[in-house]
This record gives sequence, structure tokens and C-alpha cells, in this order.
Amino acid sequence: MNPTPSQTVGPFYGYALPFPGGGDLAAGGIVVHGYVYDGAGAPVPDALLEFWQADPAGGLSGAPGTLRRDQVTGTPQGRHGLDFTGFGRVPTDADGRWTLRTLMPGNGYISVCVFARGLLHHLFTRIYFGPDAFLDALPAERRETLVAVAERQDVYRFDIHLQGERETVFLDFG
Repeated sequence: MNPTPSQTVGPFYGYALPFPGGGDLAAGGIVVHGYVYDGAGAPVPDALLEFWQADPAGGLSGAPGTLRRDQVTGTPQGRHGLDFTGFGRVPTDADGRWTLRTLMPGNGYISVCVFARGLLHHLFTRIYFGPDAFLDALPAERRETLVAVAERQDVYRFDIHLQGERETVFLDFG
């Protein structure tokens, strides 16, 4: 029997799934950036993050079809930059850093899916930008792992810790 993708552990996400401009959901909005860290606190240079979010009015419909492709080879060339889709896909760089350019979500959070070496199944979390009933139900020390930190106007930092003392809260949708 051949292994399924969830049984195959390896740093292959950054080679097969990213596309140019994957983190550029919208211009003129906010920038959210951070690092992905492993259990020892070392940056993870080959993780992949997927983002889903509401538009500023809270709508979840998005605009499909913004990815441009080369007409001969079919290779992705990036987004056309006109429509907000509500979806992004970003690999971490050699230092474990990632960046997302988007609009402030009307429902107050961005959903995140984390793919990384050593994970048999991807992890789900959220980036919150303010108070929320879900956050209020968490202990204060766990709550802070889900809240983006404002660094300056329209720039936020959100680090993801896969394990350890500062482990990010991960959600189970099963």
C-alpha cells in the first residue's frame, strides 16, 4: 500500500503549492507578518500557510479566478490584483518568516491552516484583531497566542509556535 499525503512527512509544501503573489490578497489594506517556530523555538523555513478570511463587510463569498496563468505553459504568474478573493497561500522563507497583504476582515479574524514538516495532519488556527466571544472563553495566557500584535498603523505581527511553552492554540474542526 502506498502512503497517503498525510502519511508522508517532508518539506515539500514550498515546492508544489505556492504561487506568485499568494500572500497579496489586496493592496492598500493591512500587512500581517510573523514567523513559524518549531517546539525548540527554531524558525521553520519550509512551512506553508493558507489563509481564508471575510471581506471588510463580513462577507465570505470572495472572487474566484484571480490567478493569472501563462497561456502557453499554464504556469501560475500571480494574481491579477483587482479582486479580493479572501484566500491566500504563503510559504515561509529561509528564516521562517511569512507576510500577508490583505484587508481587515469584517468578522475580526483570519483563519489559518499550517502545513509543515513533521506534521502528519495540517493544523488550524486563527488570527484575531480584537475582542471576541471565543477568545473570552480561553485562559488569558492561551488567548494571547491568537491575537495579532499591532506594530504600527495597519501592520500586525502574528507568530505561530507549533509546540512548546508558547504553543499557538490550534482548533479541531473534526
